[in-house]
Amino acid sequence: MGTALLYHEDMTAARLLWDDPQCAIETPERLTAALERLRRRGLERRCLRLAAREASEAELGLVHSPEYVALVRGTEALDVEALRELSAQYDAVYFHPSTYHCARLAAGAALQLVDAVLTGAAHNGLALVRPPGHHSQRAAANGFCVFNNVALAAKHAKQSYGLHRAPSISSRMTPGELGVGHGPFLGPHSGSGAWPGVLYFSWHRYEYRHFWPFLRESDADAVGRGRGLGFTVNLPWNQVGMGNADYLAAFLHVLLPLAFEFDPELVLVSAGFDSAIGDPEGQMQATPECFAHLTQLLLALAGGRVCAVLEGGYHLESLAESVCMTVQALLGDPAPPLPGTLVPCRRYGERGEGRWAGRRPHPTLPRSALESIQSVRAAQAPHWASLQHQGQWGPGRGPTHICAMGRERGVTLTCLPAMAPAPSPGASSLEGRPLPLLPREPAYKVAALSCRPSPPICTAVVLTTPEATLCLPPGVVRQEEAAPQEEAEAWARPHGALAQGEALTVLGKVLCLVDRILDGQVGSGITAIPAPALAATLDVSIRRGLFHGAQRLLCVAVGQLDRPPDLADDGRTLWLNFRDEQAAALSVFHVSVPLPGATGGFLSCVLGLVLPLAYGFQPDLVLVVLGPAHGLQDPQAALLVTLLRGPAGGRVLALVEEGAGERALPGPTQPARADGARGPVQPLGHRRHG
Repeated sequence: MGTALLYHEDMTAARLLWDDPQCAIETPERLTAALERLRRRGLERRCLRLAAREASEAELGLVHSPEYVALVRGTEALDVEALRELSAQYDAVYFHPSTYHCARLAAGAALQLVDAVLTGAAHNGLALVRPPGHHSQRAAANGFCVFNNVALAAKHAKQSYGLHRAPSISSRMTPGELGVGHGPFLGPHSGSGAWPGVLYFSWHRYEYRHFWPFLRESDADAVGRGRGLGFTVNLPWNQVGMGNADYLAAFLHVLLPLAFEFDPELVLVSAGFDSAIGDPEGQMQATPECFAHLTQLLLALAGGRVCAVLEGGYHLESLAESVCMTVQALLGDPAPPLPGTLVPCRRYGERGEGRWAGRRPHPTLPRSALESIQSVRAAQAPHWASLQHQGQWGPGRGPTHICAMGRERGVTLTCLPAMAPAPSPGASSLEGRPLPLLPREPAYKVAALSCRPSPPICTAVVLTTPEATLCLPPGVVRQEEAAPQEEAEAWARPHGALAQGEALTVLGKVLCLVDRILDGQVGSGITAIPAPALAATLDVSIRRGLFHGAQRLLCVAVGQLDRPPDLADDGRTLWLNFRDEQAAALSVFHVSVPLPGATGGFLSCVLGLVLPLAYGFQPDLVLVVLGPAHGLQDPQAALLVTLLRGPAGGRVLALVEEGAGERALPGPTQPARADGARGPVQPLGHRRHG
């Protein structure tokens, strides 16, 4: 199994045959530019290449009316003038004699991708298609879209494979379906809100209903109807210029809490890149690297069964790079660092452009990224238990408070905030100063992108048990190489627990593994440590990482473990400890919080505190340590390691007591729960199904 890539050159045939500035940006070059960039980067050859097929008219009938399908079929015989007259009957649509064939290929590619993933032929994949589909309606074309490719894929997955839970993430990566325009997904928020078992999430450019398609049902309080109540999640952006921090905050505080509670069997992504920087339609500032991180986070769902289908994206360079980043993430490559300061837009006008620059905000509607996110959480909280812990990581104990401590002491530590109640119009920071303006993103330049090559070895493990007792998955190798004996003894000298025997042998391998991870030879590592030597091995691992060139090292210690007493509080290390005691920020870089079970759920803690701090700190290496009485189930430990790979470019080393969970920790290309024998992760203690 691998990553499927679906494409057909015939989808470039349809093009605009007359002058129409509104439709001129939807061109065949959108596909050819993306495919050429994939080939140039060597990504196409790493994928399972599948030629798209046409969807049958019976398959199109899963979503669209027979009359509408017949109307689109009839365009094959129309001349240019008749095509133009027909196109004028719809909003931002053009027809071509090849439109029917192209649109059937686009829909068929989405269905074929679902087949490949659900039959096990591929683990995940991307359908590179046009025309897009997420705006199309049951009996009407709309917004460049002809057939609703992802809605068809969802219906096909439910009918042909009996799936019960399949979230659709409408993400034309600006505000909306991972994109900018709200698409009327033909399911949970249409008609009676039926299609139980489908969770629909859309972020989209809204601007208080002043942006196309001007739909009232695109606002945050439109949450579905009937059996679909709570299964439609709209996140409206009310200004342009949203960047990486805004999209990450939306994932961590809205999408992922709901998606994990929903516990999907398949993830469908309407992958629009008109939210990418430089796009003329979206006017947003998400960089291509952001899409790698968002895709990597989605791979933690549904055992990694993610089907992405191309929607928008009209800046050819930005689109091509964003597609490459998405495919790299699907392939399991480490995500590159995110540029810029990760501080979401807090106030109206911070990055306002165009018609909203300098305008007074609406007195009741959200005025910023954070307030949009808070409004969604408030609208959805009655329907989702995962949102009913709002504020537990708020002022005084969350990442915002810790970053404020840093500013007081002259230390730069930015972070994505926790979700507290929406601030008043005159809100200010914890120090009483006005909230800082988010620096404007630099002009988009392809040359500015940097990608760390995928390491030759995905994951290395250091084990004290015979290899025959552990079946290692593909891409995981046993670490046998060790530092020289004299070197290991020198590092062990301050610790009596490491002086000899098995502990010293393991330490030599750990020293070598830390070096190989930082040198890019190994992606990540898992080490089983004799219990009496765990704390000492952790201390040495921290110092070795800093000695070998790590500028910032994050240590997430779970259980009864103490921070090394002489570890400098100089900003090079961030110590985050979960243990059975009260929450406390003992310093800017020393945070202690109660074990997850006592604070409303493991997942709430990871998404609301750990990941915001990790993305703000931007570590070169993450150490995850499971100490005495850590209390995590094996799937929870695996999920923690999986989610922390994003902020660290994949460089995560897990230290566990031997026999206490190393079998559960995933390899870097394996999302948590990739092995169905482990059972589903249930970090919240509850799941909501349609």
